[in-house]
Amino acid sequence: MSSIVDALAPLFALIALGAVLGWVRFPGGDFWPRLERVIYYLLFPAMLVATLASADVSRVSVLPLAAILLGTMIALGAALWLTRKRLALSPPVFTSAFQGVVRFNTYVGVAGAGALYGEPGLTVAAVAIALMVPTANILCVLAFIVSGTISDHQGPASVSKSVLALARNPLILACLVGVALNWSGIGLPDPGASAIALLGQAALPLGLVAVGVALRPKALWRSGRAFWLSSALKLVITPILVLALAWLAGLNGVDRNVALLFAALPTATSAYILARQLGGDAELMAAIITGQTLLAMLTMPVMLQLAGVA
Repeated sequence: MSSIVDALAPLFALIALGAVLGWVRFPGGDFWPRLERVIYYLLFPAMLVATLASADVSRVSVLPLAAILLGTMIALGAALWLTRKRLALSPPVFTSAFQGVVRFNTYVGVAGAGALYGEPGLTVAAVAIALMVPTANILCVLAFIVSGTISDHQGPASVSKSVLALARNPLILACLVGVALNWSGIGLPDPGASAIALLGQAALPLGLVAVGVALRPKALWRSGRAFWLSSALKLVITPILVLALAWLAGLNGVDRNVALLFAALPTATSAYILARQLGGDAELMAAIITGQTLLAMLTMPVMLQLAGVA
């Protein structure tokens, strides 16, 4: 387990640094929200474009990877929906629990894949993001719609706004650009490639710090049953299911291990924004984000070790 801990420890150290900076409110003002927008709209897309444009994507088992990751996501989302009445969760609580199961933290996932496997890991992670980000967003918006959390006066506007945001999602667009450059054979000629790669290098450390800043420890006081349900499904059941499907599909090596890593990730901090926009339980969502991120510091290394990841 020491090699896994050694690889993941710097990631969680940066998240912890962000939590401290958020607690002391340094540097103050709206610095962190603005920086988070720079990371999300510029730095992280630059990293994805640079990775995918020059990567040997043919070495990635795309179809098995898609079937395993998306199949698990859809299956757990459907199971949660079908048991919603038995769980006796109110619609706002249910949608936050649903997001906690379906969404995933891309910053931690890409940083972990790079720390464990270098460029091959980053390539698989970029493919996983291209597959999972649109699927997760579509499932979550559908959960809000069918749960009826969106009020009549803001419903159509909120839904259309979410759909438009999905079409403009910078991570999805960056993946499309990177794949197009790769498949066309154009690639990224210098000096543009070097500049974009430099931009991308800043994405992960700053993104991890921003994850820590976004944590809300006080929200954990009202976590309750929905928090534990969501966290158990996300941090324990999801990786177990992905590991079983990978075994059945014969997926091995870096592809399997990165798929397992992404399955073991805590939910995304952006889930809080969607909960506020579409009538979810935003305070519970903050608790789920914070609690899962903290729990993942323990569960991720354990899951990877039990699966024989090296």
